[in-house]
Amino acid sequence: MGAPDFSADLYREITEFAEGTPSWVHSAAEVGTDGGLLLFAALFVAGWWRARGRDARQMGLALAAPFAVVAAYLVSEVSKSFIQEERPCRAVAGAVHIAACPAPGDWSFPSNHATIAAASAAAIVVAWRALAPVVLPLAALMAFSRVFVGVHYPHDVAAGFLVGVVVAPVAALVLVWALRPLVEALRGVAAGALLLGSPVAAGPVGGSGVPQPAGGAPGGAAPVMGGANMAQQAPSGGAWAGDASVTMPDVMGGVPPRPGSGPGRMP
Repeated sequence: MGAPDFSADLYREITEFAEGTPSWVHSAAEVGTDGGLLLFAALFVAGWWRARGRDARQMGLALAAPFAVVAAYLVSEVSKSFIQEERPCRAVAGAVHIAACPAPGDWSFPSNHATIAAASAAAIVVAWRALAPVVLPLAALMAFSRVFVGVHYPHDVAAGFLVGVVVAPVAALVLVWALRPLVEALRGVAAGALLLGSPVAAGPVGGSGVPQPAGGAPGGAAPVMGGANMAQQAPSGGAWAGDASVTMPDVMGGVPPRPGSGPGRMP
């Protein structure tokens, strides 16, 4: 398969620009094109740790993420073997490239790096949506870097990115149906609970707004009651068990008068 003319022309423009950048940019591009994959691996671990305190579906999505990336990679790799597009660093006359050109037989379309980067970002977003503003631009930058260093055409990375963002979420959502009951079962044994954690069970919310264990106040203490309920639950004969001597005026005015004392009498 030959590359479209527009993609070959754009490849020349990008690689000629890249050739004129400082040497430290070359080094950063070469390292970043692979180093970004390690960052995604670290985010997979962070997602697993975060899911230890969440429900079985969230843990299932965290565990499914690496498998979803593998599924996207397999689609890309199988496509390469059928399409067999030559790398631009060999096919484009006078091509300049920062990175070493891959060996013959390592086909160009679609880009596996772009597929893996996009699939990693998409799988992370499915499990941890708040990271979307971070991981999606990172995946796009990694995909572009493959053109910048001269080993892929622009249409290679665009196709790889599309494969990643489509296949990985679908694979993750399919896999979670199998992983969710497995997570629930494994959390029932000690080793599984240690590895997968247990979700935080929220009890009734008290007056302070803090979740409390089901069945009462924190620590199992009986709920404190006031008003009429206080009088009903007080011990019989107690000073506050419906005793008329403790009234609101007494509370407002201080200590109640002693028996035998009153207006007009000396203590």
